[in-house]
Amino acid sequence: MILFVRLLAWLLAAAVTFATLGPPSLRPHLSIGQDGEHALAFLVVGLAFGLAYSQRRLAVSVIGVVLIGILELLQLIMPGRHARLEDFAVDALAACIGIALSVALDRAMARFRA
Repeated sequence: MILFVRLLAWLLAAAVTFATLGPPSLRPHLSIGQDGEHALAFLVVGLAFGLAYSQRRLAVSVIGVVLIGILELLQLIMPGRHARLEDFAVDALAACIGIALSVALDRAMARFRA
């Protein structure tokens, strides 16, 4: 099961990377606004990585925030893309909330099993 969750986490990370750096016309658009789209995407990625690497959540959080910053900076060299501090803040916060949700989910599952 853990292998499946890890594979899913990395596939989600690849999809978010493509959506972040790829052509804007190929990025999915939802009716929740750009900040909502960012928050939802990184919340799901954070949750997936929090579940996939439950023994290393602090490291996952730190590495995640750094990589989100790098993704945002890479947009400076991508045609048709733009880097914004607001996007970085939303993305990093959402990823950390996703990781925190993974902690809550693990604790709830442990109580359920007991």
